[in-house]
Amino acid sequence: MEVLERFLKYTRYCTTSDETTGLTPSTPGQMEFAKAIRDELVSIGLNEVSLDTNGYIMATLPANNIDSAGNKPTVGFIAHMDTSPDASGKHVRAQVVHYEGGDIVLNKEKNIVLECTRYPEIEHYKGQDIVVTDGTTLLGADDKAGMAEIITACEYLLAHPEIKHGKVRIAFTPDEEIGCGADHFDVEKFGADFAYTMDGGAIGELEYENFNAAAAKITVHGTNVHPGSAYHKMLNSMRIAYQLAVMLPRWETPEHTQGYEGFYHLTSMQGTVEETVLTYIIRDHDRARFESRKREMEHLVRKVNREYGEGTAQIELRDQYYNMREKIEPVMHIIDLAEQAMRETGVTPIVKPIRGGTDGARLSFEGLPCPNIFAGGENFHSRYEYLPVPSLKAAMNVILKIIELC
Repeated sequence: MEVLERFLKYTRYCTTSDETTGLTPSTPGQMEFAKAIRDELVSIGLNEVSLDTNGYIMATLPANNIDSAGNKPTVGFIAHMDTSPDASGKHVRAQVVHYEGGDIVLNKEKNIVLECTRYPEIEHYKGQDIVVTDGTTLLGADDKAGMAEIITACEYLLAHPEIKHGKVRIAFTPDEEIGCGADHFDVEKFGADFAYTMDGGAIGELEYENFNAAAAKITVHGTNVHPGSAYHKMLNSMRIAYQLAVMLPRWETPEHTQGYEGFYHLTSMQGTVEETVLTYIIRDHDRARFESRKREMEHLVRKVNREYGEGTAQIELRDQYYNMREKIEPVMHIIDLAEQAMRETGVTPIVKPIRGGTDGARLSFEGLPCPNIFAGGENFHSRYEYLPVPSLKAAMNVILKIIELC
């Protein structure tokens, strides 16, 4: 199966993750998809195919270079099955358009347009076929493109035994988008010396630095009284929550930061007069600044409680992952290997920090060095997500070359 056909097939599965369920995988669609992938891996001829009760899939492409197999490292490739809850992943209607420049009308009926003035990067792909949505859902290239690339590369190598290689391990994880993709990943069972997550964005991206990350949940308690007799009695939790939110630095948000700059990101705000819940993600590449950001949020909660009474606001903080750079620097040969594979397949490496995180960040701290390689998509987590077809194919070719070079 061609990589584009495989990707389009995968987009039809709804695998949106949900951090509220407390389950692994967090949604039933992920397990349905995992079972289909397990069967597919068996059907194409991979060995040691497994699917555990938490939705983690692993498989082996056995070495075919018997003479030197014992001297070759075992390389791994990882992608995640879930899609972000930031946009709907249900009933994805992917369409392939030939892009000649300018805006792309995604949905004429609903007047949904991918505007090049808002997303100027799309102009880089003039003359290429691009996979887009119909504007009502995300596409799911994050990270079903990575899955399609890995599986198609393995299928290609099985069909071309003249390409000699060592042992390759692959894995697909649930719930990466809610920070839980590595929660039940068995590094020892995986058995790779190092791995790559195929979970980056535009063609050429190669990343071994990422944010330190935490999640914060702030609950504000109020008192509801009839507004006609509320004087000195009502405590409106929504108003207090808003007051707390605007005390954070205005310019330290995702839309005002880039590169190595960290941020506070308000991801949801739900409330009534009696109770309001704010959820945040906190990000910074620098560990000291990251810890400072968490202390600042705790300080603001204490400040609110001093004004309105102890217990008015409560905060729950949870670290999610840390910057993998400190774990990759001692094994920089794996970055050199990826760069070489890109150059030999006609891709210019773009080494840059991840303004986010991947399963690889946590796995690197669990003994599996795991930098991140582009999967090819742009505008992830959005109805304006798109995937240039040449980028999809280029990522698969990079995988093939890494395996060949190992």
